Amino acid sequence: MSSAYSSALTPDMLRQARIEAVAHSLREDVGSGDITAALIPADRHTRGRVITREAAVIAGQAWVDEVFRQVDPSVTINWQVRDGDRVQPDQTLFTCEGVARSLLTAERAALNWLQSLSGVATSCQRYADLVAHTGVRLLDTRKTLPGLRLAQKYAVTCGGCHNHRIGLWDAFLIKENHIAACGSIANAVQSARQLAPGRPVEVETESLEELDQALAAGADIVMLDEFSLDDMRTAVAKAGGQTKLEASGGISSDTLAAVAETGVDYISIGALTKDIKAIDLSMRLAPFNTPS
Repeated sequence: MSSAYSSALTPDMLRQARIEAVAHSLREDVGSGDITAALIPADRHTRGRVITREAAVIAGQAWVDEVFRQVDPSVTINWQVRDGDRVQPDQTLFTCEGVARSLLTAERAALNWLQSLSGVATSCQRYADLVAHTGVRLLDTRKTLPGLRLAQKYAVTCGGCHNHRIGLWDAFLIKENHIAACGSIANAVQSARQLAPGRPVEVETESLEELDQALAAGADIVMLDEFSLDDMRTAVAKAGGQTKLEASGGISSDTLAAVAETGVDYISIGALTKDIKAIDLSMRLAPFNTPS
């Protein structure tokens, strides 16, 4: 899984977060029990298939599997697609078979995860397509839905974008208030090197003068906050490849390509995870039958 900073988003972290998040989603949905599903005889089995009603990029397969595992491990899931695949309207994403009560109880939680994470991946892919002709990497931010950060950051990678730092612990991002408290950019960078050697150090700058100070201090990455296109080009020339440059602030799909074409290394966009529309999915069940 790609990260501009480190391999902080590990499979073990994702697995543990997924188990806990899915359990929470089932507690809030199922509560003390699915009383409507209880209307169906316990021995009724059925099959179902989940389709997408719109074009999308898929993300969240493991979250769906975890929902069914926690509801009823005997349910069989057969995926027709993989995370990162682009799909078309009415395409089957997966089929499922098992006790009818289990399928119906798990349906909404499973689809909530799949539609939400696929929404993130789909949005990311649209942004990534806009800059495919450049070498820039699009980064997510910490503007994620509370409790869903790791899931959303995983979905970002399914859509062809990349992870910024995971949280406040895995990389430094020195902003205006940090600089003021430390006295200068140089002091802040020096303190960061002493506090956590080896951790990436990024400095947010708001002018070419501050860029010069960050370059002189030896920052690994310099954020260009709301720089004009001309100033971004100047910054790229000044940096000369000695440090990575990240454009940020007020960048939309309309301006994205022009920013990428300035030559910056990264562009961070909060909208990748905070302005998300879920994908329209549907589960269709076959007629119920009783096993012989």
